[in-house]
Amino acid sequence: MTARPKILVTSAAGKTGLPTALQLLEKGFPVRAFVRSDDARAARLRGAGAEIFIGNQYALSHMRRAMQGIRRAYHCPPTAPNGLHFSAVFAVAAHDARLEHVVTLGQWLSSVDHPSLFTREVHVSERLLDALPDTTHTIVNPGWFADNYLMVLPLAAQLGILAMPLGDGSVKKNAPPANEDIASVAAEALADPAQHAGQTYRPTGPELLSPDEIAVAFSKGLKRSVRYMAMSERMFLKAMKAVPPPNYSDAALTQLRLYAEEYRRGTFAVNAPTDVVRAIGGREPERMDSIVRRAAQAADVRQSLGRQLGALSDLVRIALTKAPDPSRISTAKDHVELSEPVFAQDCNAWRDSHENDRECNRIRRIA
Repeated sequence: MTARPKILVTSAAGKTGLPTALQLLEKGFPVRAFVRSDDARAARLRGAGAEIFIGNQYALSHMRRAMQGIRRAYHCPPTAPNGLHFSAVFAVAAHDARLEHVVTLGQWLSSVDHPSLFTREVHVSERLLDALPDTTHTIVNPGWFADNYLMVLPLAAQLGILAMPLGDGSVKKNAPPANEDIASVAAEALADPAQHAGQTYRPTGPELLSPDEIAVAFSKGLKRSVRYMAMSERMFLKAMKAVPPPNYSDAALTQLRLYAEEYRRGTFAVNAPTDVVRAIGGREPERMDSIVRRAAQAADVRQSLGRQLGALSDLVRIALTKAPDPSRISTAKDHVELSEPVFAQDCNAWRDSHENDRECNRIRRIA
């Protein structure tokens, strides 16, 4: 019997990297997990049987060493500055290692002239990996993750408010996928390249939800009443600056406001939900209330007077914080700006490939 190939998982301590690595191990594949530090997440991967590689994913010498003896890899670029540099390093190392197959975590918004620099870099990265002569390629392009709503989990748990810049609360705008469900599609594509090479898959949650319905899911998951409150973009930027979630830089903040605009435009509702998680990942997509329940248990956000006072203190801090200027941040960070940027649904090529179901919603059912 032919031994199963070792698979490299980049960003292996991340939101989709960690569950992808764990699910590959469950399938019986040897995994090399590329991480930045030997922390609790690395310990969890090691305990599950992964080989841990600690290094700098932006360094070509490190990436080349990580790919020694590797035949397949999960390319998971961070939503952060220098994402295209990461992808270029990965592509050069993949070319040198002559990988047989790569699975990329892309974006539903991916398009050539999008206002978001990070999104344009995703688009270029996908084309770069498509061009590798000896390597087949699968793209997994989720939209707005269920995990994104968890930014406000503490506030929802303590004060019963789901405050986000998602527009009209009654309009169904997203079918949020769990990190683990996204990972199930990536892991299956890595496990069976012959079935999935050249495909693009869009995993979603099981149902299209409005912001009000997301709040209902929070209510069920937290076992308390939660209501949605539409937040202005200015207040959103103030909140991100005053009480920043982990790993969101000033540069990332400028991009998140553009993704929120796409959310309000209904871009994540296009052709959602899909059957990808069930048909490709082989599992039932997780409901939003279940995702909230798991997150609440992991974070221990049970109500208490001290935590409620802390949440109120955060609101005061937000109110007193000066709103960041995205244009000034982009200039300071030397972001490449387009003279005529185009949001996804205003792009003819994006509409042709996404709305018409010819490109990004293809599903090959596994018998």
